[in-house]
Amino acid sequence: MSTFEPPAETLADVVLVDYGLGNLRSATRGLERAGASVEITDDPEAFAAADGVVLPGVGAFREGMENAGPLREALTDHADAGRPLFGICLGMQMLLTSSEEADHEGEGEVTGLDLVPGTNVRFDVDRKIPHMGWNELEIAREHPIVEGVEGEYAYFVHSYYAEPDDPDAVVATADYGVDFPAVVANEAGNVFGTQFHPEKSGETGLRILRNFVEYCADR
Repeated sequence: MSTFEPPAETLADVVLVDYGLGNLRSATRGLERAGASVEITDDPEAFAAADGVVLPGVGAFREGMENAGPLREALTDHADAGRPLFGICLGMQMLLTSSEEADHEGEGEVTGLDLVPGTNVRFDVDRKIPHMGWNELEIAREHPIVEGVEGEYAYFVHSYYAEPDDPDAVVATADYGVDFPAVVANEAGNVFGTQFHPEKSGETGLRILRNFVEYCADR
């Protein structure tokens, strides 16, 4: 039986960005359990009315950036205004500047949102790729998004991982033959992302989502 108790009332209004590559149903369920009222939309005007924005993502970096292209300005404006922006899996990778994935696929360079400067690199380890499964989170520094999850396990599915230019952008790590960033954040702290899927990570994921919702409510 779950020990996670959803709040008795809505804590924050959250926009879940629909650009064609997100795991929207389970992400919505998780956010609602965490106390959010969720609007699924691709309307940039909705960002301004929300307490926070979630950029989900499943798939390839190039396709993600192409699909989200019309929303690039609205997403960067939202972040530059100091408002919460939470990237999940591919959505987290899209927060960075570039990815080796496009080059690996012979598609040339693709520019990310550049909100957390850095690049996404392919695992170069003697293990099965993509990395799929549960891994322990090790907190590298304090941030509201990781409160209460030191040593807990989260669910990952990915072949690439973030390498931020600034080591201080790494909030938490996990190990898969190499220590890689599991959570990253910008210097201001309002833009952050998880390489893992909180909506698939049980109690740990619900805690992460609650942390996000509470962060949005406190802004």
